[in-house]
Amino acid sequence: MPPNREENFMTDVDLQRFLLKVDQLQKMASSLEDVQGRKDELSSCKDHNEVVELARSWGFEIGRRWGELEPASDFQGVENLLREPVPSTGHETNRVLHFGKGWRLELIVSCAACSQENFWYEQEEHEWILILRGSARLRFKKDNHIVDLNVGDQLHLLPYSSHRVEHTDSGSGTIWLALFWDEQL
Repeated sequence: MPPNREENFMTDVDLQRFLLKVDQLQKMASSLEDVQGRKDELSSCKDHNEVVELARSWGFEIGRRWGELEPASDFQGVENLLREPVPSTGHETNRVLHFGKGWRLELIVSCAACSQENFWYEQEEHEWILILRGSARLRFKKDNHIVDLNVGDQLHLLPYSSHRVEHTDSGSGTIWLALFWDEQL
């Protein structure tokens, strides 16, 4: 029996999964230059599964391939986001928790982190953030406005709201929940 033609094409969900994996791989590759010792850790991996687990420990989700089926169970299990490992001082990790067409929910963990000098975030997407642990200070390019965020504080950033992270907590770090969406989709 010939295969169903639809099985030979990437679905919208598969495409989103692929693009998110590419994004995570790019961020992971950048971290190899930014975080001392990561290249050595990566080169010591013996197989794909070890690379996936190492990436996950750094806050990157690269394991799922496009076309892979979702787990059969409706129950995905319980995960305590407050137990996420804290990155080394001055760094930040992010992990996609859930996504769909035109949106993604990320968990960001930062430790005494700040944006690089003269760097401003100017994403095309809406971004809604919630501080789950710690605190953060954001600076907005317009009027040089400062916003301090603490546990439970949330903020909606409109597309192209030029902003930067001035600092986040050290020690137990800052945990952010960030929802990104494209209004056009």
